[in-house]
Parts: sequence; structure tokens; C-alpha cells
Amino acid sequence: MWSLAGEPPDALDRVTLHADDPVLPSIYRVGRAATATTAASGLAVSELWRQRTGRVQTVAVHTRNAAIAFRAERYLQIDGAPPQDSWDSLAGYYRTRDGWIQLHTNFPAHKQAVLDLLGCEPSREAVKSALQSLDGESFEEALFARGGCGGALRSTEAWQAHPHASEVQALPLFEIDRLGDAEPEPLEPADRPLQGIKVLDLTRVIAGPVCGRELASHGATVMRIAAPHLPSLERLVIETGRGKLAAFVDLRSEEGRDRLRSLIREADVFVQGYRPGAVSSHGFGPEEVADLRPGIVYVSLSAYGRSGPWSDRRGFDSLVQTVTGIAHTGGVAAGTDGPKPLPCQALDHGSGFLAAFGVVVGLLRRAREGGSWHVRLSLAQTGRWIESLGRLDALGFTDPSADDVRDRLGTQSSPFGEITHVASPIELSETPPHWHRPPVPLGTDPPEWPTDDR
Repeated sequence: MWSLAGEPPDALDRVTLHADDPVLPSIYRVGRAATATTAASGLAVSELWRQRTGRVQTVAVHTRNAAIAFRAERYLQIDGAPPQDSWDSLAGYYRTRDGWIQLHTNFPAHKQAVLDLLGCEPSREAVKSALQSLDGESFEEALFARGGCGGALRSTEAWQAHPHASEVQALPLFEIDRLGDAEPEPLEPADRPLQGIKVLDLTRVIAGPVCGRELASHGATVMRIAAPHLPSLERLVIETGRGKLAAFVDLRSEEGRDRLRSLIREADVFVQGYRPGAVSSHGFGPEEVADLRPGIVYVSLSAYGRSGPWSDRRGFDSLVQTVTGIAHTGGVAAGTDGPKPLPCQALDHGSGFLAAFGVVVGLLRRAREGGSWHVRLSLAQTGRWIESLGRLDALGFTDPSADDVRDRLGTQSSPFGEITHVASPIELSETPPHWHRPPVPLGTDPPEWPTDDR
């Protein structure tokens, strides 16, 4: 990762990795993926700290801590109890005529697309009955055409034969490319590595929000942008909202677009993780944002990558696992007639930490040579990389409970109540990451940058 980003190799001497995989029950090296992505993010932050202060600090990551952070939403508690499950009753796996399909119905529009296509009652039994006579991949295509979200379970071999698989294979794990010209912007000394960096976070669910949460843990001012009409999952808003401001801006109105333009002109980073084309359709594609704010670091995070027949397709971590063979391979290894996904949303969390890594590398480049920078990555690229790390014989490994990870949990008062959350897995010798703001409900803050955010 460090070499792919073109950063100085001697910086790697400052990193210590304490590898004690396996941590989670899986045939995939989830712990190794968690260790690498979190350490890369931490090393980039330490390099930025060295650049702006002249001081060197070391980085350490323990595999156990990183793996636990990759499933942080599972350990979240509000006032000592797990929050109410926001998983829709229709979401999950169903048998089809020729195999299995996974439906994602946690957002109302996606749920309605399923019901409209099947023409059945909104009950799990009715959906189950309707799908049993249908071909999985045909229904997958029809559901996408209606604006829904689902995926047929494929083996690794079936996915490799799919026309989109070769597109993903041709892409690196991530890309950090020059987007436009701008003067260098060296960073002044500060108390925290990312102090003074302003981040606009236009993301939902896990991957994109993890990026913003990670940047906030190192002192960045992160503003989560949402709108009242857009659905959200409160559990994830709380878990990924630590350290962030939360404002409403409706891009359907000219007033809202003007407000976002005003925020962009003062920002350093713009992270967007909506379906490809959605943000650009409102005039906020990479080139438009770089024109508004030369020197911006723009992140494009998608499900299936920037090119190919599925490049504009909606997707979530579990769906990408389903269609690319990860869940099928897990099921075969477990001896089950059906899927077995990873023991955490590793594609989401891995992509989130990689996005944060890309942001900091972009800021380093901006300071050294100027320019606007475009960071591009996808869940499918991260999933392919995790598969490339090899296999473990760890399906029988104990799945750590909340009691097993008490040493990794902290508390914070918030408008939601007293939250119990997983600590950052990144150990920095001078500037340990932390969140000085609690999570707040969406729309709590005005869409204005604070005048002083130390």
C-alpha cells in the first residue's frame, strides 16, 4: 500500500505490526487485512505530522485490536445495552429456482422495488414463496433496473467468468491521481496531525463514514452532510458519527447546492460514497469540485469500481461478498448448503481506512507539490485484495463477544445517551487518536464551518 501510494520507503521503519491472527472465525485473513489498512492509515498520519512539525512518531497496530475495530458496530451500546436492530425484516438470503439471492431492503426505496417486482405482500414468507420459482441472476438484473439492490450468490469461478470481474481485476487496490493544478499548501505546526483540515463527508452506511470518522480521530473538522429526505440507519449514524458535525443540505434545491458550494470553497477534502453519478448529477463531480476549490482532495468510493458494466450499480459490503464468490467460498468451507459471509463488514471497514489513507496521502502531495487529487476505490477492489491474502483454517475459532473485548471499549456521553464504542486500533506515540466530539443526530449542526475548532 505504501509503495503503491509512492511514499518514502524509510517511513516503514516506524511501523510495528503485532500479528496474532486469527482473531475472528473465517477462512479469510480478515485480521491481516485489518492490520494492514489501519496501519497504512496511521503511517500516513504520522508522515503528515512529521512534515508539519518536524517531529517523528512511531506507529503500532495489534491484529486483535484492528480486527475488533472492523466490527465496531457489533459492539456499540447505548446506556449499557445494544441499540435497536435496524435490519429490515425482508433483508437477507432467499432460495431461488437455481440457487440463492440476497436482498438489501434496509432503505425504503430498495424494499419497495422488491415488492413491486415480485407483486407480493411485505412478509418474509411471501417473498420466499415468490422467489422460489425465479432465476437468481435474472431477478438480480430486473431488480437493479427498478432501482433495487440485491445480488445472486455466485461461486468464485462464476464471478471470474462475469464480464465485470475482469474490469475489477484490471484496477489496483486504490488510485490517487492528480485532478488539477493548484499551488502547494504546506501545513503549519499544530497540536494534532489533521488539525485545521476541513472534510465534507457525503456518505452513508459504513465504508465512507468510517473514512470521516478516522480523519476526525486525528483532529480534522469533519462535517457529515445529509438531507431530511434521505434514509439512514441510526445505529450506524451513531457508530460512525464520532468526532463529526452533522448538517442538512438538500442538493435538490438551488439554495442547497449554493450552500454546498460555499462549504467546498473552504474545505480541504470532499468524500462521496453515493451511487456513481448521483453527486455528479447535482454538479459536484471531481472536476467541478476542483474548479470550486483548487487543492481539494476528492474521494470517490463505489461498490464495483470506476469502469465496466456494473460501474454504476448500487451495492453494499454483503452484496459484494455475495456476487464475487466470497460468501459462496465461505459456505463451501463450512459445509453448508448456502452462503457464509465474512465475520465482519471487512470490505466496508477496509475501504474506509484505505480512503482515509488516500486522503492523507493526497494532503501530503498537496503540501509538497500542489495540485488537486482524486482518490478512487471500491468495495469490489478491496474484496479482491482480501481474497488475495490467502486462507486460514479458523472457521472454528471463537467469535469474540462484547465481554471478550471489554479492554477495547470506551465510553462517551452523547445526545443519544452514554455510548460504549470500540477504541481506535492505531497507536501513535505522540498523538494518540481520539474523538473530542460525540456523535449527534443528523442535521444537528448548521451547514457552516466553525470559526475555531481546536
